[in-house]
Amino acid sequence: MGNLPKLSLVLIGLILGASLVGCDDGRAGAQDAAKQLASAVAALDVGSVPFEGKESGAANEQLNAVFKALEPAKPAVQSGELTLDSGTATVPLNYSWKIGAEEWKYTTFAQFKKSGDKWLTVWNPATLLPELAEGEILSMSAESPQRAAILGAGDVPLVSYRPVVNVGIDKPLLGAADAADAATRMAQLVGVDPAAYAQQVEASGPQAFVAAITLRSDGRTITDEQIAAIPGGRAIPDSLPLAPTRTFARALLGTAAAASAEQIEKSDGALKPGDTIGSGGLQQQYDAQLRGTDSTVIRAQKAGLTAEELKAASPDPRRILFQVQGKPGTPLQTTLDVNLQQLAEDVLAKVGPASAIVALRPSTGAVLAAASGPGSNGYDTAMLGQYAPGSIFKIVDSLAMIRNGMTPDSKVECPATLTVDGRTFKNAEGYPAASLGSISLRDAFAHSCNTAFINAREGVSQAQLEGAATSLGVAVEAPALGAAAFLGSVPGEAEGTEHAASMIGQGKVLLSPLSAAVMAGSVAKGAPVSPELVLNPNAGTADPAAAASASPTAETATPTLPAPPPAATSGTPVTAAEAAPLADMMRAVVTSGHAGFLASVPGAPVGAKTGTAEFGKDDPPKTHAWIVAVHGDLAVAVFVEDGGLGATTSGPLLKEFLTAAG
Repeated sequence: MGNLPKLSLVLIGLILGASLVGCDDGRAGAQDAAKQLASAVAALDVGSVPFEGKESGAANEQLNAVFKALEPAKPAVQSGELTLDSGTATVPLNYSWKIGAEEWKYTTFAQFKKSGDKWLTVWNPATLLPELAEGEILSMSAESPQRAAILGAGDVPLVSYRPVVNVGIDKPLLGAADAADAATRMAQLVGVDPAAYAQQVEASGPQAFVAAITLRSDGRTITDEQIAAIPGGRAIPDSLPLAPTRTFARALLGTAAAASAEQIEKSDGALKPGDTIGSGGLQQQYDAQLRGTDSTVIRAQKAGLTAEELKAASPDPRRILFQVQGKPGTPLQTTLDVNLQQLAEDVLAKVGPASAIVALRPSTGAVLAAASGPGSNGYDTAMLGQYAPGSIFKIVDSLAMIRNGMTPDSKVECPATLTVDGRTFKNAEGYPAASLGSISLRDAFAHSCNTAFINAREGVSQAQLEGAATSLGVAVEAPALGAAAFLGSVPGEAEGTEHAASMIGQGKVLLSPLSAAVMAGSVAKGAPVSPELVLNPNAGTADPAAAASASPTAETATPTLPAPPPAATSGTPVTAAEAAPLADMMRAVVTSGHAGFLASVPGAPVGAKTGTAEFGKDDPPKTHAWIVAVHGDLAVAVFVEDGGLGATTSGPLLKEFLTAAG
């Protein structure tokens, strides 16, 4: 009897175990099959999924055909709670697609049938999309909004849509003509590389239109008759976001054109053929703001439906599954004055070397013109150039000296030459002998006596120079500018000949034409000028470094030494009391110094400072030519990279600009 309880327990265990096995209805296997399907669909590869009623390879081909229009996107797919009914299982599949900035979610149901000890997926297109029928696929159309304008002062359009014609060879119109010969003739007509264009035409399909060039409609000299005279030649009207002229503020504004195949490939689906994208300057920096977002429509439609059939069909045979409402671009508002910008470019049009004119309003910091001449070869010399400023930097020296107790009437020593640690410094060629010896600081400034300012180095430390520069808005950050720029670099430590060179704007001291105008403008304002160019920089996503990184690089624009980053904040701001003697000395440059040619400029009295900075290893060395001026509520910097003396090269350009500006 003692063994009976044990036997009973064994029997109960066997019965209970058999009972549990009998309750295993295959739920676990069905759930595994559902998870496998969800994972495979998310990867857009169901080639390893066993199907009932469909060969796996054929199912995979159909799945990819259905979703091809959404490439490169892939869905996230999760299986839900399983329902089991005598050898058949039904599982919800929850889909989530990322379409632009939106999320498209929907749920379908997958069926599974048990075959032996395996669960097979029942093939049904509606497993991929609700109510999707056999032979249907998805289509996706995206419509881009018109690119927003770039506006100047007073909301005058600087960049807006203007009529153009795309000129090229339309291959269906060639007939029996030789494509290579036609392409060569077209290239010669419009001035592009004949060999490269002929190769492009040859490589294109038989139905392609191969553009050779896009021409502005206004003022084009190549006529429709000349184009049509070439076999296959065609001019297709279009419009593009363009500035008033091809060169207008090009380095600063950048350009906008159809996205290239390379840009589309690198965009990870953000761009599609036909999209307009910014390249360089503000167009690239504020591309997202200007471009806006596409309107997107996803539809289900019969596979193979042609454009002609769609046009002929009424109503539209496609059904809309998902829509994303696009947003138009936001115009970029800037302070550029269209007339002053064009005037600056006209003045520089005849200058061979790299050059720039920057004009700003000291009272507000508004940048009114930032022109880079044709010799800059597309580089934004005005905003990004890094050059030794030469004697215009004596404005900074003078502020440091005034802070040490000097006045314009204080005496300084101006010898013909001065030797520092074995290096001899001298004054510029043509320096007046009458202004040598013991002279006033005003006279030394007006005639730009190098030796007088180098002599002052004992009383002006390098740290004081740096502080005076930042007090005048130079070598500091410009948070209100809204554009890529170089605001100058002044080292805080230097000794011996390097410190001596800094006193005359050489050594490691670097300015851009923009920072030079800021320096002069701070004297006129009696307070540091914070330059401002873009008025609504927070209206869209912007990359502050994009303009600089995308701008073409001219060899002449690269400084010989890497510049340290600007200071986050300025030193003790220049005051009106400190600026008054600086303005007095800048006026003396015109009334008694070597910028007397500016005395005839109409309107408010002009104050100025010239500068000549040596660079390179030539003997004699080449020189940068600078001049800065203030004229009422206008501060201007003129720069010519390889230009001789500031007074004789940049001075006449400044006079022409100020006289015409009025």
